[in-house]
Amino acid sequence: MKARILTALVVLGLGAVPLSAQASPDPNLKIDAVAINQTAAAASGLNTAKVTVTVTGKFTDAEDSKTPVLVILQRTGGSGSATSLISTSLPRLANGTWSGPLYVPSTANGTFKVTGVIHGPFFPGSGDMTDPTPFSGPSLAVIGTHVPRISASVIPKVVPFGKPYSIKWAVIDSQTGRPYGSRLRVVLGNDNTCAEYIGPGYSNLTDTAGTVTKSYPASLADYVNCLLLPGNPSSNGGLGLVVARPGVVSATPSKTSAKVGTIVLVNGVVAGAPSSCKVYLQRLYGATQWKTVSPAGAIRSYSGKFVLNAQPAYKGLIPYRVYFPLCYNYQAGVSKVFYIRGT
Repeated sequence: MKARILTALVVLGLGAVPLSAQASPDPNLKIDAVAINQTAAAASGLNTAKVTVTVTGKFTDAEDSKTPVLVILQRTGGSGSATSLISTSLPRLANGTWSGPLYVPSTANGTFKVTGVIHGPFFPGSGDMTDPTPFSGPSLAVIGTHVPRISASVIPKVVPFGKPYSIKWAVIDSQTGRPYGSRLRVVLGNDNTCAEYIGPGYSNLTDTAGTVTKSYPASLADYVNCLLLPGNPSSNGGLGLVVARPGVVSATPSKTSAKVGTIVLVNGVVAGAPSSCKVYLQRLYGATQWKTVSPAGAIRSYSGKFVLNAQPAYKGLIPYRVYFPLCYNYQAGVSKVFYIRGT
């Protein structure tokens, strides 16, 4: 769960390249040429432009001769949200080539170049997939207009532990700042669906204003929640987020009195916080000013626990607290004030 929390707020791109299990290309796949039937494609709004991709090559293992392939394109310029594009699963044709469509969304706006081919079918995260076979192929210029802009509003803004929540998602035309005016098919998912989407399932419909609200159980609050724009084979973009969590801090000194200068351990917990976050011991100066009086303390992995060192500086009752600054999606928080008497 903590690994998911560290994603905090993420923007989901397009055409996720399948994950590699072997970290090497398929040794049986040999590529001779890759062709695209046009050098430029224009897509507007939620529509896609269809281009045809043709691959010439072979599998040296005869058993794989009918296996489909997918062509990978990587961004080389432009300002779209995509870093890569991926074709549909291209079937093997009678003439010994693979050929089929690549659906280009407006969110790809920019220039892409063929960088590799991988055996299909498309299934991100599959345990038996290899890296793409490298191939320097043609480029495709994508002209995207009326690109969709996605936003999300979490209710409540900071989600308490153990409580359900809802997210109001919105998709509008970034060029006009207005809704597209019709109900839109979107995917509302979480966790694996966000990272490993395979269309076109899990669909929901927005209203004509481009909004849709979904309620989520408390059990999903520490996972990535997302809205994806359905595509083929991967999503055409989207927005993912982890909801904001409160900084709930508790701290207790191992002793309530100690000689001046003696180190007193302060044990505590920041509920749910990742281990890469820090906490700070603070002491009250004057009537209202809290100052940090010890080095940053690390939160232990998975438990949220920490240990800090307090060192009474003078005789008398000394007020302390533990401060937790904003960290990822965890809001800043402080513990209740506790006291150590210097003797």
